[in-house]
Amino acid sequence: MVHDLSNPDDVFLAFWRERLLSTLTTARPDGTPHVVPVGVTYDPEAGLAWVITNRASRKARNVQAAGPAGMRVALCQVDWARWSTLEGVAVVREDPESVAEAVRRYAERYRQPRVNPDRVVIEISVDKVLGRASVLRAAGLA
Repeated sequence: MVHDLSNPDDVFLAFWRERLLSTLTTARPDGTPHVVPVGVTYDPEAGLAWVITNRASRKARNVQAAGPAGMRVALCQVDWARWSTLEGVAVVREDPESVAEAVRRYAERYRQPRVNPDRVVIEISVDKVLGRASVLRAAGLA
């Protein structure tokens, strides 16, 4: 099911605020998928999602290799039958303000991350949202 980016429902938004991990899929230089677990924060009003990471991580290097236009990526969050995928174009931000804002959001959803002077943020401009986050709740199972 494709969600309306301009009018996401409350169940969908709540799902993206739960303390769940996601996977981030980027493309390696040879074109093969690189899929890793990540913590992600999402602001549907801004149309942005953020993943904090180390600048030397494979995911950050994959996105940076795409150049200033960025790389198409997918973030997928799964909790049994509830799932959602955010798709969009990712860029790596290194400026202190962007990193601090992503860390603040991460701390709100998960926990305060350890200090990391090599931290960067992968910022995703979300343009497509898929999912079935409400399946179990609608059935009274969650």
